[in-house]
Amino acid sequence: MSKLLNNLWLTVLLPICLMAAEAQVVNLSAVPRNPWNGKVDITYSLECATANAKIQLAFQAYDNDRGEAVQILSLSGDGIGDTLPAGGPYKTIWDSDADFPQGHSTDIAISVTVSDVTVSAPITGTYLVINLSDGTHRTTESAPSLSSDTCRTTELWLKRISAGEFDMGSPTTELGRLADETQHHVTLSKDYYIGIFELTQKQYQLITGSNPSQYTGDTRPVENVSYDDIRGNTATLGAGWPVFGHAVDSTSFLGKLRTLTSLALDLPTEAQWEFACRAGKTTALNTGNNLSDVATDSYLAAAGRYSQNTSDGKGSYSQHTKVGSYTANTWGLYDMHGNVAEWCLDFYGEYSTDALTNPTGIPLGGYHVLRGGHWRSTDAQYCRSASRNYLFPAGNDNYTGFRVCLMP
Repeated sequence: MSKLLNNLWLTVLLPICLMAAEAQVVNLSAVPRNPWNGKVDITYSLECATANAKIQLAFQAYDNDRGEAVQILSLSGDGIGDTLPAGGPYKTIWDSDADFPQGHSTDIAISVTVSDVTVSAPITGTYLVINLSDGTHRTTESAPSLSSDTCRTTELWLKRISAGEFDMGSPTTELGRLADETQHHVTLSKDYYIGIFELTQKQYQLITGSNPSQYTGDTRPVENVSYDDIRGNTATLGAGWPVFGHAVDSTSFLGKLRTLTSLALDLPTEAQWEFACRAGKTTALNTGNNLSDVATDSYLAAAGRYSQNTSDGKGSYSQHTKVGSYTANTWGLYDMHGNVAEWCLDFYGEYSTDALTNPTGIPLGGYHVLRGGHWRSTDAQYCRSASRNYLFPAGNDNYTGFRVCLMP
């Protein structure tokens, strides 16, 4: 099946891509817009023999004339950075002008394949509790008891976050605001679960068998971890967000955690992270307060560990400290200001000024986002809800950590 328009041929490759859950792409077509505006409409349906399957897709293109792969990153619509259920038809739009501006090849082959399938029973409940010894999980309506360290070591606790909308970024009047925080409206259309705490060193060690942290302690956040450590660095898998979505390397932390639990766990997107951090607040801090000073601020000192309060006695450490040592936000999440900076899925880039639904960030970049500030942050402004930082995916330091998210 081929179409010719403005010297661009599109050959559709119909894959028979069977996974463990017998998922496949069917009725695939790729049609250039007429009149031509650089956009290609890719339509398809998904079949799967297993109920409740979540299907992750990979989009690829190949220049048969030149015998080389075509970069296909500028995608929007269905299946980008998110899983899909069986059904359809679905439509994904490729901006070929952005990825293939020469556009004069006589034969471009486009394929859509199943890269991952996860099957799990629907999870309900306010809290999801994972036993890291055997991978079993349960739900409960009760928050964890902080008097015991079980919730910080052998169990992994996540809180359900209801779908909603918010203004991401910061208003121009916010004290400490930086230029990369352009405010824009975001809708998150699905509930998700996110870790109550930053992942601890004991939890990381139970999954990987090692502890890379410089400053050790079972209940302190794991640090010195890179994005590649967490998701892997195979180009089409761990480093392939958002084009290859939630696929991760089997040898990465998340690959091993998924094998143990059979749950579709990942890092949060930057939007999911900020929505959870704010907990409905529009102020600079999730305490409901704005900063009184860009450097030293008592409101931040009560909410999280940063350079100005490392000697406050909470854990007796002058570095990061035990997770859950400071006041939680109103949704019961701890340390979203300070302690360690937290990796997010997204590549770091400029925000769109448009209203967005379930944003996944820019399609490709050199750095990934870190959020929340950390114990070495020199000023309070770098720990605000809207503050952004970034690091190359293989980078790590004694202030880089993360918390996990269960995909919606």
